[in-house]
Amino acid sequence: MHTIDLKLQPLTRKAFAPFGDVLEVSADNQIIPINHGMAERHHDLTQVDVTANGGKAIISIFRAQAAQLPFRVEMMERHSLGSQAFMVLTGNPYLVVVAPAGEFSVAKLRAFIAMAHQGVNYHKGTWHHYCLGLNAGNDFLVVDRGGEGDNCDEVNIPSDICIIVNH
Repeated sequence: MHTIDLKLQPLTRKAFAPFGDVLEVSADNQIIPINHGMAERHHDLTQVDVTANGGKAIISIFRAQAAQLPFRVEMMERHSLGSQAFMVLTGNPYLVVVAPAGEFSVAKLRAFIAMAHQGVNYHKGTWHHYCLGLNAGNDFLVVDRGGEGDNCDEVNIPSDICIIVNH
């Protein structure tokens, strides 16, 4: 059996750029004072890309169980008709496992640890693992595509390849 050990790396805008956008409060954002100076709008953090084939933006909440490290990756998925954004609601870190859009390759997998103040928006077609809470379960606010068309492709990792996400 061939084993691939994916080391977790911090989720940063630069490191995650090939896969999507990091959503977080940052001094690097365009910040607009609103509500008579009582709030700040961190403006235009990502683009929701869901209109292919007549799609529309929908908002859902996903409840994810906790994953324990080391975690074995056995499948990946992608959404070819729209982007998919996740913002954690429950204050726990979570795992993000991704590979670039296009033909899936285990050699291109990356693993990130997202802190409770960070969200991600996967670009259309980016391969990603389903939601993986770390230490405890997580609820995620999800903005993605609703509408006609098959918008979820899944690929199983061959049984002779063992992909482990670890510290």
